[in-house]
Amino acid sequence: MADTAHRIHPTAIVGKECELAADVEVGPYCVVSGKVSLGQGVRLIAHVHVNGPAVIGAGTTIYPFASLGLGPQDLKYKPGQPTGGIKVGQNCQVREHVTIHAATKPDIPTSTGDRAFLMVGSHLGHDVQIGNDVTLVNGTMLGGHAQVGDNATLAGGTAVHQFTRIGRFAFVSGVPVAMDIPPFCLSADRNQIHGINQVGLRRSGMPREHITLIRKAFREVFRPTLPRAEMIARLEELGATCPPVLEMARFVQDAKRSIAGGTARPPRAMITWMHYARRGTTLEGLESDEE
Repeated sequence: MADTAHRIHPTAIVGKECELAADVEVGPYCVVSGKVSLGQGVRLIAHVHVNGPAVIGAGTTIYPFASLGLGPQDLKYKPGQPTGGIKVGQNCQVREHVTIHAATKPDIPTSTGDRAFLMVGSHLGHDVQIGNDVTLVNGTMLGGHAQVGDNATLAGGTAVHQFTRIGRFAFVSGVPVAMDIPPFCLSADRNQIHGINQVGLRRSGMPREHITLIRKAFREVFRPTLPRAEMIARLEELGATCPPVLEMARFVQDAKRSIAGGTARPPRAMITWMHYARRGTTLEGLESDEE
């Protein structure tokens, strides 16, 4: 039976544990089950599945065939185990076929910040954390425990390895990523950064002098190959008058994975070739020896 106060379509299924704020719209053939909280003005357009525990922030719109809060793709997780579920921020757009998996941890949900724009087919694996104003373009995949900072943009087809971090205001251009991408940087090749997200920083209103120092930090610290301690020391020096550069220093300091290399560092395949070349051995020679 339709609920006119919340505009629940007669074909939708809404469980007894669900809490619906004012003006919630649950469209045709949606299924909302478990401990789910839908904030004011949330819209589930049609054929949406939300499984609790889940919190959907006010003003968020979820498009057809999105699936939120179902169990994590983790063999260690067994059905029925406690989970923190998911939390979606306010005024987000969750487009068609988006999947957001429940957390494996019982107390910390898989979560998005406010105003997230999750385009068609993007995926947030278990325990992922993304910040405010993040854009995931069509087909972007975030592996378990990945983190994405505020205002980052991941272009279509980007694949982020589990536990990898994408810094604030970073821009990743549709490539696999298995190393941390520092804040404000731009990546267009696998595990490599090419410069800073200058357009995004200008649009954000960041002072020009800060952008200049971020560019200098990239040239001196991230483009060459430096030891981790030397990277941090130089970033702290440049960041004495520039909080964004100091943020880059903290990002490097907190890293548990490798930091993506700059353009002065050769790609991994090239490094392998160079090692062989130094020894006077070619790849063709190795192949002939094996035969």
